[in-house]
Amino acid sequence: MEYSTGDVAAARSLQFATYIYTSTATFWTYDYVCSLHEEWTFLLRSNWSKMKGLYIVTRYLPFVVLITDLYMSFTPNGNPSKCRMLVNISSGFEMILAIFSAFFFILRTYALWNKNRILLATLLGIFFVTSVSIIVDTAVSATYATSPIPGITGCYQSSASNQIFIPFLLFSVFGLGLMILTLIRSIQSWRTNSNRLYVVLVNHNIFYYACAFLFSTMNIFTSLLLQDTYRTVLNSFQFLTLAIVAARMHIHLWQTGQHLRGSSGLVHIPLTDMSSVNVTA
Repeated sequence: MEYSTGDVAAARSLQFATYIYTSTATFWTYDYVCSLHEEWTFLLRSNWSKMKGLYIVTRYLPFVVLITDLYMSFTPNGNPSKCRMLVNISSGFEMILAIFSAFFFILRTYALWNKNRILLATLLGIFFVTSVSIIVDTAVSATYATSPIPGITGCYQSSASNQIFIPFLLFSVFGLGLMILTLIRSIQSWRTNSNRLYVVLVNHNIFYYACAFLFSTMNIFTSLLLQDTYRTVLNSFQFLTLAIVAARMHIHLWQTGQHLRGSSGLVHIPLTDMSSVNVTA
């Protein structure tokens, strides 16, 4: 039986989606197993706070997202309505994940700028607009289809908004802006502040914002040039990877605070919880 070029391209994109989801799930599981001791040490010994709750959601929500994505990829499904429901569930969780992981670093930037409330309000306002734009574009009405080729499971968007790149353009600009704010603050205080915790905070911020900028830039081009399935998969990969990075960095920051408190007694551990930040100490 002969298939059209579109059917073959859709089948390849679905296979690509399956590979990426499987690889991401393997990486997440491997990362969790390797950091299991650190994970439970942090959960059992750290104080309960808003930041700890933020960490738990950011760390464990990818588990739900990956189960949904793998179920969608491996289960034969000829019902477009069910397919759309699964995609919406996965997209919704991914958006929550993106908001929670980014919120870590918005608060860190707020801490670096000596808890400037005007800056915090501005950052939250811009981030809210960016998040809403992503939610609106991902929830736009789209047609879903399955591959007619035997053995190819999963479903894909046969049509989508041509302006899906706009939210990621906003996201990349937002990440670049936060990175610039962090660099400005670090340049202003690098001579007067040699606190190890401060250095870790700055390095984490710059690395995370650079990753967010690069991922968002990549998604801009994939949204413009590639088929819809590739867009969806790479969007998911961005949010999941950034969540893993944010969680690992938070544990590292907490461990640094514990080490410094044990060695000098001068560092207050609430710094890692962002409840009583004093980065100039």
